[in-house]
Amino acid sequence: MIPSIVLNDDRSEKVCYNTPDYPVYIRRGLLSRYPDYKAPNHWHDDVEFIRVLSGRMKYNVNGEVTELKAGGGIFVNSGQMHFGFSDTEEECDFLCIILHPMLLASVFPYENDFVLPLIRNRKFPFLLLSPGTDWQRDITAALDLLYENRELRTAPLHALASFAKIWAILSEHAPEDDGRPNRQSQDLQTVKNMVGFIQKNYRNKLSLSDIASSGAVGQSKCCRLFTRYFSQSPNEYLNRYRISKSLDLLRSTDLSVTEIALSAGFGSASYYAETFRQYLGKSPREFRNEFRNSLNPAGTK
Repeated sequence: MIPSIVLNDDRSEKVCYNTPDYPVYIRRGLLSRYPDYKAPNHWHDDVEFIRVLSGRMKYNVNGEVTELKAGGGIFVNSGQMHFGFSDTEEECDFLCIILHPMLLASVFPYENDFVLPLIRNRKFPFLLLSPGTDWQRDITAALDLLYENRELRTAPLHALASFAKIWAILSEHAPEDDGRPNRQSQDLQTVKNMVGFIQKNYRNKLSLSDIASSGAVGQSKCCRLFTRYFSQSPNEYLNRYRISKSLDLLRSTDLSVTEIALSAGFGSASYYAETFRQYLGKSPREFRNEFRNSLNPAGTK
């Protein structure tokens, strides 16, 4: 089954923590479970760690693509656009650990002196974790321990202890932030504005001019930003988002394919079916039938 990443209108992720009372998400995943071996591009206020167990993947943070290999991983700071993918459809077995930094802010001095300076550091959007660097290896070892302890009754306490250790290491090695706005942070906010506009208005007919205007940029810059951050054009992003919304309707309703096509913002059922097959390799009806069969396999009641 396709892994569930639920996104808000501004492309931020609604993180489904392991337990609702503690902002800790720890899961093991396979890249092949995502359509086209590509996770949705998203962001969240939490920080994220990817720990590659086997295989490899490429990782896009704010349009900068790096490669993650077995034994290593990546730290992604709060508020950064990111996603993992494989353009060669190579399998990758990985840990995904998402932690809200305010978990460490038990009293104001911790928040003011250690939490906020790191998450607001514009020079530190992400960090590659290499097994060949001692202090980075200490971080990956702490991530492994987080995963091993995830099902203990005292798992939230173990998570807090490991996270505090990781945060101290990151704080000691973070680059110095001069506090000045930079072009990358401005472009990131522009992208968030444009994708938020798309997701609020995807049911309507949208032009490139509409999307660019929502970010207060010209059409050419709009296209460059979408290519940089999403590796796709604004129109392709719009179509993929409409397809993703249609998947929810195919799974959870008995609406006809035509009704779903129009509800998701497509002008016709034929164009919807053509676009759906282009991205998922099957028709909407085939997808719906496969999903329902997976819920009720032959021979079960």
